[in-house]
Amino acid sequence: MAIEGFDYQGFAQELASQAGDLLPADFQEFQKTYVINTIKNFATLCGEAIYNDETANFNVDQGMLITQIIAEWSFHKSVDLIKAGIIPDYWDSVMQKIAFTIFEIGKQTITKGLPQDEILQIVEHHVKKAYQAALEELQERKAIDSEVFEKATHQSNIDDMMEQLQKQKAELNANTESQVQEKGHQSSSKILKLASVALILKQISQDKVQTILNKFDTHDAQTVIQYMQMPDLEKKLDKDITMRCLKEIKISLPEPKYISADKILLRMKKVFEKLPKDNIERIITKERPNVKAFIEKAYIGECSPMPSKVASIIAQHLEENVL
Repeated sequence: MAIEGFDYQGFAQELASQAGDLLPADFQEFQKTYVINTIKNFATLCGEAIYNDETANFNVDQGMLITQIIAEWSFHKSVDLIKAGIIPDYWDSVMQKIAFTIFEIGKQTITKGLPQDEILQIVEHHVKKAYQAALEELQERKAIDSEVFEKATHQSNIDDMMEQLQKQKAELNANTESQVQEKGHQSSSKILKLASVALILKQISQDKVQTILNKFDTHDAQTVIQYMQMPDLEKKLDKDITMRCLKEIKISLPEPKYISADKILLRMKKVFEKLPKDNIERIITKERPNVKAFIEKAYIGECSPMPSKVASIIAQHLEENVL
């Protein structure tokens, strides 16, 4: 049975489009086109195979996970091939081996129910093995010389990206310790905030990710996508710095202009479940009549006319008495 709601073609197109803005600026147009087309083709083939696989019985999230893994590694390893100086004639053969490896290992690990972090680690291990084996085969066939082989072996776009992140992290720490000019600190802080956002977005479904990224500045969204494509991002980010960044983001978020009555009633219902009615009456005994009326109606599940901001303050006041 096909996976209901899994639009693998649209997803593959979206992944390929995201990669376009992350390509090295010095790539020629045909090189950029190759990377983007490779991502789209392999992601589409993977998605179609999963979509029609009645034995695997994957759900939408699992189908999107393995498709995204193939897309991400297709990006990194095709960039590595180009940077290493391997001629285009051999790109497809290497990439096909890598994509097949990811598909098989991805299916096996997901079927076993392994956690996502472990899946990514295992896939990365096998990607490196498949890439190395493909390079050795090219060298044995004398398709590449020893110099190109060495360069390709040590070429790692994903490691380059991680090194960049580490430099930015070190810069932030240095700025904090030495209290250098505020402008420089803000620049580094912003990078880590975007990386922290990427860490959070990696944990939610792709359709929600795109909705969130649409609210970002284009350049910032591209940076977030770049960090999301790092399989071991959570290992590279310092936990304390990440939590600090996320707290700063939360503080800077604007207050909602409107809070629905349903949300207010839900908050107050939770308070009523924890506080006896006598305690609530004692708390509001000196309140103004309209506040008392609002709370009394909320107790029976009704919402009196009240500005949402004021209603939220009343709910917060009651919540504080539960703590």
